[in-house]
Amino acid sequence: MSEALPGPATRTDQDGRRTRSVPIGSLVISDSPRIAGENAQHIRVLAESDLAWPPIIVHRSTMRVVDGVHRVRAAVLRGEERIEAEFVDGTVEDAFVLAVRLNTRHGMPLSRADRTAAATRLVQSRPEWSNRRIAELVGISPTTVAGLRERSTGRSGQLNARAGRDGRVRPLGADAAEGRRRVVRVIQCRPDASLREIAAEAGVAVATARDVRQRLRVGEDPVPPRLRAAELRESGHGEAPAVDAGAPLVGGGKSVVPLPPSQPAGHEVARSLRKDPSLRFSEAGRTLLRLWSAHAMDAGQWQWLADSVPAHRLPDAAWAARRCAEIWLRFARDLEERAALNRDQAS
Repeated sequence: MSEALPGPATRTDQDGRRTRSVPIGSLVISDSPRIAGENAQHIRVLAESDLAWPPIIVHRSTMRVVDGVHRVRAAVLRGEERIEAEFVDGTVEDAFVLAVRLNTRHGMPLSRADRTAAATRLVQSRPEWSNRRIAELVGISPTTVAGLRERSTGRSGQLNARAGRDGRVRPLGADAAEGRRRVVRVIQCRPDASLREIAAEAGVAVATARDVRQRLRVGEDPVPPRLRAAELRESGHGEAPAVDAGAPLVGGGKSVVPLPPSQPAGHEVARSLRKDPSLRFSEAGRTLLRLWSAHAMDAGQWQWLADSVPAHRLPDAAWAARRCAEIWLRFARDLEERAALNRDQAS
């Protein structure tokens, strides 16, 4: 949206903005993000104040006040007939977005009901915007926006991609999951390719390619549970397609190499770690070795443990196992980030 109305009637205020004195009677007061209207007390306080007001913001094509309704009402209360205004262009919805942005950053703040109503409108008028982008604009949580979107549009009204706060468009649901599976196929065919090469060939962001490669390295499904759940919702039946990685995947440096099922992934690595003096002769190192040794069991031993869990405790045991897995995955990612940083510094 442009910011100034050119011509001889314009002037520059103390902040360097071009403004124009306009008749108050030419202004339109409508479509405000404040669903309860103006605050009479706030108008009186402004009218009695000796401080200079900043110019109001007016949508050029409709003459609607985008920001500064209370200032307009206060000027009328003072008996004034003109007010300084800065003009903007764009659509009516652009003007509403600007009104929400400005009213959440200065002056009398929007109420929670105002912000929720604004978010509901933006979900409908800007369905391509991400929940986080709308949430940041109106000042509520992304979870609240997600709930408003679900109630407002339902599954049939959802898009396959949304624009985030940085303006980049990202795929959702099945499209995002399929993009990750393309990354897996590229990695299997070209294990030594760089992240940028993988991302370009798979048609995804570099960050997505990095996340998929890290997940493969630690034996995690490259498609997160939320995306698999989204696939199920979009398909309405059946199961999400499984990623055929062929075998466990381990990696070092820039490569991720599929191992044949008969070769125990990480067997030699674990043996080497147990022999490393830098781990054996420190308390933290010995603790890590004990933890790793506790997990060094074959499939039969794991099945034996699973069979020992009574039926009434299966959900709790599954939760505990997943919690442990999440902790180890975070630990693995921290180590991988350190390793990557060391490689970058060395190169």
